[in-house]
Amino acid sequence: MRELLAELGFRSLEEAIGHVEALDTRKAVDHWKAAGLDLSPILHRPDVDGPLHCVTTQDHGLDKALDNQLIELAQPALTSGEHVSAQLPVRNVNRTVGTMLGHQVTKRYGAAGLPDDTISLTFTGSAGQSFGAFVPKGITMRLVGDANDYVGKGLSGGRIIVHPPEQSTFVPEDNVVAGNVILYGATSGEVYLRGLVGERFAVRNSGATAVVEGVGDHGCEYMTGGRVIVLGMTGRNFGAGMSGGVAYVYDADDTFANRLNDDMVDIDPLEVDDLDFLKATITRHRELTGSTVAAAILDDWRNTSRKFAKVMPTDYKRVLEAARIAEEKGLSVDEAIMAAAHG
Repeated sequence: MRELLAELGFRSLEEAIGHVEALDTRKAVDHWKAAGLDLSPILHRPDVDGPLHCVTTQDHGLDKALDNQLIELAQPALTSGEHVSAQLPVRNVNRTVGTMLGHQVTKRYGAAGLPDDTISLTFTGSAGQSFGAFVPKGITMRLVGDANDYVGKGLSGGRIIVHPPEQSTFVPEDNVVAGNVILYGATSGEVYLRGLVGERFAVRNSGATAVVEGVGDHGCEYMTGGRVIVLGMTGRNFGAGMSGGVAYVYDADDTFANRLNDDMVDIDPLEVDDLDFLKATITRHRELTGSTVAAAILDDWRNTSRKFAKVMPTDYKRVLEAARIAEEKGLSVDEAIMAAAHG
């Protein structure tokens, strides 16, 4: 590299940055694939007096992040695993609340995190984007209010609860409590949302459990794992590209099938294990959020339990069945899963 730089008249990579006149672009410009393309905007050298390479660092304003206060409050938990609880206001300028705190937990305790609810935080107000992103096990974040997009993005074992204040005059299940792309890429943990949310709920979720009272379009898109319970209406294109995990949708008016993208999923009958999971998780949702929707479903469980549609990816179902048979026969479960996954 030093020899090539020397041939071009440069002593370092930094000196070479920005000197587009040293590029031999003729092959690219003359190539038939580039016919008709005007590359001059890419190859233009800006007329500036300053340096052409990075000489300063960006200030992301992390010194002003709410997490600095959270980390200070959580010191007993971080240093010796003691239980810590706190209540704080939150505003929509507070983004990725909990992420820096989660980093401190993971740095000290690894992927295992802390015991459930070691750090219990209650926020009041409207949270900014990515509330609870990447939060690990041991942190519980309750938001009394509402949140923007990306709640629980990359959730890694933590627990997030969002519900309106008790004194709210509106009906929670008829109003939006959080935005779009909730639980994007989550790997584990729990989310309980009393109210409606936006589009692409649980997109690419690979392991978290979630309860919500209604979602917009493209729910559970590209989901690969975890379990989702929707206690209300869904938008169109539910389950598009969903290759793993299970979704349970409360289909009170028997119209859900019209909004399901069934290219990769089926609606399967509920089994005993499904009913046990649903009842236990919905009960948990009611206890944590005060949901009247959950309460009404539980009060008439004999009838309402029949209204749940179980959304199951076809390939995932085949893999699970292969694993079950292999286990019964004493064969290698891993080999059976690999064989089933490859058709």
